[in-house]
Amino acid sequence: MMKVSQGNNSAKLSRALLGGVTLCGAALLSAGLGACDRGSCSISNAPKNGAAPLAQTENASMEQVVRTDEEWKQLLTPLQYNVLREKGTERAFSGKYWDAKTPGEYRCAGCGEVLFVSDSKFDSGCGWPSFDKVAAQGKIIESVDGSHGMVRTEVTCAKCGGHLGHLFNDGPTNTGMRYCINSASIELEPDTEGSKPSAKGK
Repeated sequence: MMKVSQGNNSAKLSRALLGGVTLCGAALLSAGLGACDRGSCSISNAPKNGAAPLAQTENASMEQVVRTDEEWKQLLTPLQYNVLREKGTERAFSGKYWDAKTPGEYRCAGCGEVLFVSDSKFDSGCGWPSFDKVAAQGKIIESVDGSHGMVRTEVTCAKCGGHLGHLFNDGPTNTGMRYCINSASIELEPDTEGSKPSAKGK
């Protein structure tokens, strides 16, 4: 787990989500509207009928995983299917990784692609696993999510298109980013040296 530092360079790295006022994510939690608890979400007059791609595009060199809905249903648990394929959200503090401190790699539960590493994980207090960066460039696609009358940044797996969660620019580390991820969308592969909790983040 990453130790949160006070050096926040978010002013340099923050992303403008089309302007608007911010809302406490606790309101979203009570309404069941997103994978954030204490984060901020922006309201604007942007279209509200789904997600539209941001400037980022898919990694052209990455082999895409394409399956039918029936194949996904056979491969995934009901909760994983709801989150990854139907853009659902697990309840806060209910996922198996929100408080995990085991060193290792977090892979997409749909296709096995490495998306995050434990060194980038930190305790945001929101009830969902939080990371300040992805494992490597091109692993994740960012899209504008205009659902529920809000404007947020949705993050999906670049290899299989599975919904992971949302990205916020209120992270406490020097990246300024908080990837708020559903535990059901990822699987932890512990380091081979053992599974002792990391000293970071304590």
